[in-house]
Amino acid sequence: MFQKSTAYTFLVLAAILSVLLVIFRPVPQFNYDFETFFPHQDEDLDFYQNFKSQFENDNDYLLVALGNDTGELLSANFLTKANSIHADVQKLEKVDTVISILNLEQPIIGIFGLRTRKVLDWSDEKSLLKTSSNLDQYRSQLISKDGKSLLLWIKNEQNISKSAGDSLYSSIKAVFKNHEIQPVAIAGKIQTQGDFIKLMQDEFGLFFAGSILLMLFLLVVIFRTWWGVIIPLLVLIIGVAWAFGLLIYLGKPLDLMSIMQPTIFMIVGLSALIHFFTHLIKKLKEAEEKDAAIRAVFKDLVVPVWLTILTTSLGFISLYFTTIPALQDFGWTTGLGVLVMFFAVVMVAPGLLYLFPIKVSAASQKSEKPSILLKVFSWQLKHRKWLRLSFLGITLLCFALGSTLKINGYLLDNLPLDHPIQQDFEYFDEQFGGSNPLEIYLSAGDGAKSLLDFEVLVEIDKVEAKIHELFGEGEAISPLTLVKSINQAQNQGNPQAFTMPSRGQRQRMNRWLEKGLEKADPKVISEDLKSGRISARAPDLGSLKMTELREALNEFVQEEVNADLLQVRWTGTAYLIDKGHKSVTMQMAKGLSIAFLLVAVIAGFLFRSWRISFLVLIPNFIPLIWMLGLMYLLGIEFKLTTAILFTVAFGIAVDDSIHFMSRLKQELMLGKNLIYALKRTFLETGKAIVLTTIVLTAGFGILIFSQFGVTHFTGLLISASMIFALLADLILLPLLLLPLKKMWEQKFKKP
Repeated sequence: MFQKSTAYTFLVLAAILSVLLVIFRPVPQFNYDFETFFPHQDEDLDFYQNFKSQFENDNDYLLVALGNDTGELLSANFLTKANSIHADVQKLEKVDTVISILNLEQPIIGIFGLRTRKVLDWSDEKSLLKTSSNLDQYRSQLISKDGKSLLLWIKNEQNISKSAGDSLYSSIKAVFKNHEIQPVAIAGKIQTQGDFIKLMQDEFGLFFAGSILLMLFLLVVIFRTWWGVIIPLLVLIIGVAWAFGLLIYLGKPLDLMSIMQPTIFMIVGLSALIHFFTHLIKKLKEAEEKDAAIRAVFKDLVVPVWLTILTTSLGFISLYFTTIPALQDFGWTTGLGVLVMFFAVVMVAPGLLYLFPIKVSAASQKSEKPSILLKVFSWQLKHRKWLRLSFLGITLLCFALGSTLKINGYLLDNLPLDHPIQQDFEYFDEQFGGSNPLEIYLSAGDGAKSLLDFEVLVEIDKVEAKIHELFGEGEAISPLTLVKSINQAQNQGNPQAFTMPSRGQRQRMNRWLEKGLEKADPKVISEDLKSGRISARAPDLGSLKMTELREALNEFVQEEVNADLLQVRWTGTAYLIDKGHKSVTMQMAKGLSIAFLLVAVIAGFLFRSWRISFLVLIPNFIPLIWMLGLMYLLGIEFKLTTAILFTVAFGIAVDDSIHFMSRLKQELMLGKNLIYALKRTFLETGKAIVLTTIVLTAGFGILIFSQFGVTHFTGLLISASMIFALLADLILLPLLLLPLKKMWEQKFKKP
């Protein structure tokens, strides 16, 4: 397969394929949809889909806080300008409704019927003074707690597309610019998606360029020959181009997780090339003829390298068996890209090596002194007992520390704390009761005719009071809100009457409820009046705290709410995301179990021994435990985006074990005893393992500089796990093999 003629044929095919990729260049599409982090095949997700069809999405809105930089918030000039903004935004094509204190009208029920009056009237100074004195009812809802900004709640078209959302957000910003008002803060889906994707595009290009520069630097340091730099760099660029070209042609948009893929593809490809090139240089130093050396190196190493690439790919692909679509997509696309990189290496590298004149300088052919690796090997044989106990002690300590880690994730925890988006969301959390949507589904029990029955409203009032107690003072809208509004209207608009009515007051408002239901926006009750919702906002307290509060509300409902009158169930996007974080242990266990099984099968097939395949897993399980200890020391919590790293780290770390064991098998098959075979394996393969670890650590290390939390933690934790894996493979693995000396020598004894 690796004869010169065959290699040239593959090289020509690779060149044709690359030219076609340039001519028919695929156009990448960037996308960010946080709903891909919902756990699919889940009854709560199915319930939410039905909920949306009955009511509406709970996140199709934009929050805008407007403040007066030049004076008081409640000044006639500012309110007139803000009202113009309100009207212009309402006219935009994809805007459904705009709600603010500026257009809010209070219904008044008198002896002459129903009339309305403006909650805030600034037509003259007297009206402004009179109406502004009654605005405490709307604090933390439509007016900030500190009274320095007012809220525009912009409800956009349901299920708005990414492109339409970008266009709408640009139009809204243009309205602000035309009126020369800069919002104090903006938060919402169409804003966050657009800003996320812009940041993703910037980081994708930055890390792609950074990865190329890093690979160039590492190649210069490692090989120090022009051909040892140019050939691998060409192979890596071609491999990455093929991988992304294939993924884009398959219709896969680039998302938040895709930022890491150029770096992953390059360092996996370079790791494979290092194994080929270090062995090639060794043969050339031994004065072996160039063509024969190339042919022998690729023939001997293609199977071990293929197995390491396969295990890395399977480590990523195992994420497909989780229930989170974002992880599934990242898993199969990265796994496929890694395989494409391998085929680029074997199709392009041999042909280029045959094509270019390569040689090893005379200086490099001088006899070498005993290597550091030889000293390390001798040292670890002398201290084998102490080393085994050290590994055991550190592992147990890390496991104990890691077992105390909490599962906790935030809606925007992929962004740094000082990012403008984070600051805007924090402003709404502090001043308007929250930016995180809360949705609770209500249904009438068997003992009630509708949610508007007086007895049912009493139960809803209990639930709302508990929500305010647990989650703060954010606005809550429900069927009870409509009843309270009519009760206030029946009392001449008195803010003190915005409360749960008495039984008699409730009976007198039936005729007005029908009219109120027709105009209710957002929709809070079904047409048959048997189901509804409590829609509120709360600060993003993290999945751990939110789960505790939700459980507290559930306990309150079970103990204090009459289930025969009212049924309560949590739903909504925030609930589903928090549930995704909560399922992190199951997701990680599922991914790791599949990865362990696949690697065990490969190792068992390679060495024809399940005992050996078990030993191969031990030094690759230890880095994962040590990662737990590192997370504890650094204060990194479990969440979806950190849990997947254990599967990824295992898939990459196992490569060195397979290289080590493959070489050991070759040495034993030559009839050498185990200790001598271990020594030769340690010296020959150890150098390549050290070099690949340096490449992997540096390659993933560059991701530490990302602003996205998932990318930053991937760089930090995977880099650390590669160092842990190096120690386990070169220090612990040989010591685990020594007690099986008789079994090894008997198994590979020459006839």
